[in-house]
Parts: sequence; C-alpha cells; structure tokens
Amino acid sequence: MIDPADKRKKILIADDDEGIREFLEIILSRQNYVTFTADSGHSAINAINDLLFDLILCDIRLGDLSGIEVLKHARKKYPDITVIMMSAYATTENAVEAMNNGAYDYLPKPFDNDDLLNALSRALKMKSVEKDREDIEKSLKQNIHFNRIVGSSPKMADIYKKIGKAAPTKTNIMITGESGTGKELIARAVHEQSERRDFPFVVINCGGIPESLMESEFFGYVKGAFTGAERDKKGLFAAANKGTLFLDEIGELPITLQVKLLRAVQEKKIKPVGGNIEFNIDVRIICATNRNLEKEVIEGRFREDLFYRLNVIELRIPPLRERKEDIKTLAQHFMDKYSKETGKKISKLSSYALDLLQKYDFPGNVRELENIIERSVALSSTNIILPESLSLSFYKRELSKSEDSFYGEKRLLSSDFCFDLNSVEAGVNLDEILAETEKSYLLKALEITKGNKKKASKLLNISFRSFRYRLSKLDIE
Repeated sequence: MIDPADKRKKILIADDDEGIREFLEIILSRQNYVTFTADSGHSAINAINDLLFDLILCDIRLGDLSGIEVLKHARKKYPDITVIMMSAYATTENAVEAMNNGAYDYLPKPFDNDDLLNALSRALKMKSVEKDREDIEKSLKQNIHFNRIVGSSPKMADIYKKIGKAAPTKTNIMITGESGTGKELIARAVHEQSERRDFPFVVINCGGIPESLMESEFFGYVKGAFTGAERDKKGLFAAANKGTLFLDEIGELPITLQVKLLRAVQEKKIKPVGGNIEFNIDVRIICATNRNLEKEVIEGRFREDLFYRLNVIELRIPPLRERKEDIKTLAQHFMDKYSKETGKKISKLSSYALDLLQKYDFPGNVRELENIIERSVALSSTNIILPESLSLSFYKRELSKSEDSFYGEKRLLSSDFCFDLNSVEAGVNLDEILAETEKSYLLKALEITKGNKKKASKLLNISFRSFRYRLSKLDIE
C-alpha cells in the first residue's frame, strides 16, 4: 500500500533477470527511491496500469514481451512519463528505436553505478526543469514577445527583464558579448518592444563598410559631392528616421567618423556629404560590440565622450558556456528549423549527443551550436541525432590571452588537423574514415591509460558512459 504522503520518487524496475532486479533495488533504495519490480513484460504493463511512476527502468528483452512494447504502453497511458531503456545487446538500431518511441535514455549493460544514478538524477531533474521552463516561457509570452530569442535559463530570464524595462525608454543602449551570442536578436527585441516598432530597424555593420565610404553610407550625399554622385542619396541614418539604428561592431568605427557620429547623437542632426544644410533626425541608437570599449577608450582608440553617449544602458549577453541549461532547448529549436528546411523528420537529440554538447564550451557560442545542428540534420541518416552525427571541434589548442577578447579569457581556435582531402575527388567512404579516426583516438587513450576506461574518457573529454558506448559501437574489446 502506497502512502500518499510519501513524496519520494517511485521507480519501476522491469527486468527478467532476478539478479539485476535485486541489484537495482538495493542501489536505488540507498538513494531514497521507492522501488517496484516486474519480472516480465506483462507484469510491467499491469504495474503501469495500477500506479503512476515517476520513472521506469526497462530492459529491452523481457522474455514474454519486448521492452519496446512496454515503453509504447507506458507512453500511451502517460505521455509525459520518463522511461530509460537498458540492454546488454546495445546497438545503434536499438537506441534509435527506443528513442523514436519516446525513451528518455538508453543504457548499455553492464553500466557503472555512477552512470546509472546520474542518468536517473538527470532524467528526474530534467522533467522538473522542463515543467518550470514551460511555466516561465508561458509567463514570458503572456507579457512580452522576444522575437526569435530562445532560452529560459536564469541569465536569459534576467536579460528579458532588462529588455522589458529598457525598451519603452528613448535611451541609447550598448549590447556587449562575445561573437555568436545573438546581439542583433537582442537589439531587434528591444526595437519590437519599443514605441518605434512600426518604424524601420536599420542595421549597420561598422566592420563591413570601407572607411572611405562610411560617411556617405551613414549620412548620405548630395548630387555632385564626389565623382559618381549623380543624384542625391539618403543615408542609413535618414532611412532609420523615427525608428532604430543598430550599429553592430561599433568598436570598428574609425576615430574620424566617431567625431561625426557624436555630433549626430548629441544634436540629433545630420549633414549629407557635400551638403550645406543640416537635417533633424529622430533615431534611437543601439550599439553592439565584442570588444572591451573601456579599454579602447583608455588606449585612445575610442572617444570617451561618444562611449558615454552610447553606453547609457548596457546589456551584457552571456556566452553559451554560462547558460548551458539552454543548450537542449536551442538544439531542439535548430533541429525543428533545419528539419523543415531539409524536409527531414528529425525530432530528437539522444542523451549521449546532449551529454557531448553540454561538455563542450562553444567558443563560437549559439552561432556555433546552430552550425553543428544544421550539419548534423543534413548528414544524419536516422531521425534522431546520435553522437556520431555531431561534428564538434575537439581538435583545439589554447591561445594566450587575446588583446581583442572582450572578456580577456583564453579562447580556442581550430588547430591544423590534416587530412588527405585530395582523395575526395576519387570518392571516399566518409563513415569509414570517421569511424577509423574515432577508433584510433579511443585506442590511443586506452594505450596511454593502460586500459583504464575512466581515465581514457577524461583524456578525450567525454563521459565514461559515452566512452563505453563508442567502444561497443566500434566493437573494441
């Protein structure tokens, strides 16, 4: 008889091996879980019909009934239930089938106790986090639309609040953060929430315009101002009138133009190149930079007076490594996006693949994650993204602290990792090449650690569970 007041998590263990059932009961009971057991597929289904479990641990082979059938029954009766499949005969096909039918995770036997407990803890925590995230996102949507920004981590929730406070004002805003963090999306969100939303949002990439053309691009020119100026042309400031002007990479702006930009910001007037008449202009300026502009001011590369005019409100966008809670949501967002574009039906990221992503630091931030998922969707031969579908840049080398780095931290760049690319012309088997490369690294790590799998997994910066999965996949004894 279950005590309704008992708030402990209830876990069903479905396995036809009595020794496994007893072992799991002991391990899980020590962690204060309430355990129930089933020695066959039919007894597991009966238990599911009688009681709602927080999690089900189910073996693929149950003698009288496939574990997949138990999984299907559980998910049909309780669509949100968390099921982790187990098998001593782990294959990619089994993993894909299980996850296609709604399994949260797939554990190959024999498994390490810590791996098992971590998988259970992560699954139960994720269920709670997903409910909280849905509540947060529902609340956000009721109050404010954040364009295409994805993320519900505490740091992003704080950014949303700041956008909500800053957007209705007329104040200039400085958005700071590393490349790839989505600074333009934040700028667009501010514009969308402001009273200027019905007027233009004009983007200027200050690092993408030749210095000789900057002034005329910013402020326009009159006919005859220079050779080739055959008619008057309106500049980007005028194009953004009554709206928002987004100056991306503001740190790239040359000193000569900084002076003229300062006047436009202070006086709210512009004068086209070659003209004698100033025009009133009404624009809100939002800037973005991945540089430390205060340091640029100290070293004389950026005007102090312009800096304070532009940096009235600062929004610092955290790098992806500081909000790893958002990786799963972002990955799902990009999977949906590129599945539609490619016509594929890729619906899920395997827990192994997610584990790899969450251990990666993403020097290219959200932009890099999007690139990884786009490539994985394009190359995936199944409707689930598995670890081998990911192309993470593991071949990295640390550089010394960069002078241009906004945060002054060590960054990672791709190393010179050489392949015989000339062979592609004659045709190659990419899967075999990647498998051989992966196998070489696994064997080398085992050689260095004298066969210690845990130490080898650390050398390769992957989890012990992922390491064993790869050994099994490549038939390495």
